[in-house]
Amino acid sequence: MNNNSRQAKGRYLQNIVKDKIIKLFNLTNADIRTSNTGENGEDVKLLSLTAKRAFAYSVECKNSEQHLGLYKNFKQAKKHNHREPLLVIKKNREPALAIISLDHFFDLIEKDD
Repeated sequence: MNNNSRQAKGRYLQNIVKDKIIKLFNLTNADIRTSNTGENGEDVKLLSLTAKRAFAYSVECKNSEQHLGLYKNFKQAKKHNHREPLLVIKKNREPALAIISLDHFFDLIEKDD
């Protein structure tokens, strides 16, 4: 995969997250933007105070085939029953992480409003 394709793939995921935040919190493109390739910091930048108050998360997006094992484990969690899948992962000397679907994450945030 060439570099332009990798960058476009990353921007695609960033834009999905940005659009979901804008829609859920009635923000505008002036409130939030995605980072440029090679730019330091968050991948989805909250520019306005309103956006920062509405969405209290720091977003890092990774659109990569290296996560195949995580998807396999997440699918296993989905197969157990009809409840919402939750994958918990842990690495030595690192905190445990909880993985849920992006849509479920935004559903949870919407219910908190």
